Amino acid sequence: MAAETATGPMRVLVLGASLRADSLNAQLASLVARLVRDEAGSDVDHAHLNEFAMLLYNGDTEDAEGVPPGALALCERLSACQALVISAPEYNASMPGVLKNAIDWVSRVHPQPFKDKHALLVSASPSMVGGNRGLWALRVPLEHLGTRVYPDMFSLAKAHEGFTADGDLAHSGLHERLAELVTSFLRLVEADTRYVCLRRRWYEFPGDCTDAPVTLRAQD
Repeated sequence: MAAETATGPMRVLVLGASLRADSLNAQLASLVARLVRDEAGSDVDHAHLNEFAMLLYNGDTEDAEGVPPGALALCERLSACQALVISAPEYNASMPGVLKNAIDWVSRVHPQPFKDKHALLVSASPSMVGGNRGLWALRVPLEHLGTRVYPDMFSLAKAHEGFTADGDLAHSGLHERLAELVTSFLRLVEADTRYVCLRRRWYEFPGDCTDAPVTLRAQD
């Protein structure tokens, strides 16, 4: 049964957060997008981070030229969705700089689109850690911005050996776990979207409240 909002199916932005077209995280994002669409019945906006070109964040650049078109495009697509899934690689035990830069730019748009957005974080890596350390680092700015980051995450270790020719996970148990994680995440998003009593009750940064003015997150 498709997860729907009060006005139709939920829409989920699935973002592959590596610039390399054939990256392991692009493969994982493609798989998650298929699970969201085929097994959960939600609409999918499948995006790749290299679609959103933007310079390094600089306050002087923002003052002179405004928020770059790439960041505005990402903001628009994020705003059109009820949920976000990010498949992010791990660089030196943290998130990729290009992903953090995108978050910083998008955080400058008002109203701030990360606030109250549900997010699921997944990663793929050739290492035995599976990119998990990068996901923990990624939680910090997202939760600071008010994103409701799902407690469970998924990290695929030895990902260079982890996919079948059809794009599924080679390990059937891991494939089933990922499918269950996606389904559980979307059920939570559906509940928060459809049932008013559950809305706006989960805030990750201190002092926030529903009617509080927007706080500028990327500042010198």
